[in-house]
Amino acid sequence: MKAIWIICVMVLITGCGRCSSSPPGKSEGTPAPKVIVEKEKVEKEQPLPPEVKIRLKRDGKESYSWELSGTDADQILKVNEKMRKQLGGEKTR
Repeated sequence: MKAIWIICVMVLITGCGRCSSSPPGKSEGTPAPKVIVEKEKVEKEQPLPPEVKIRLKRDGKESYSWELSGTDADQILKVNEKMRKQLGGEKTR
């Protein structure tokens, strides 16, 4: 009877020793490798600048006039000012 108890105690001790210890092949001194996942950077495309259409006219007196059309009023005003400086023509109405 004592032999059975001794065998049971031995089995329990060796079995519990395996549960609490780290898995074989890994030592406690080396940390697990770290995995770094980088998110893919999505480049945002810059929107195209607003388009301004210019209709340039020249009369018989060698003077110029133009018509501007587009979707962005600020851009139209900038183009108008640039045209005035370059061609020296049309004044604001």
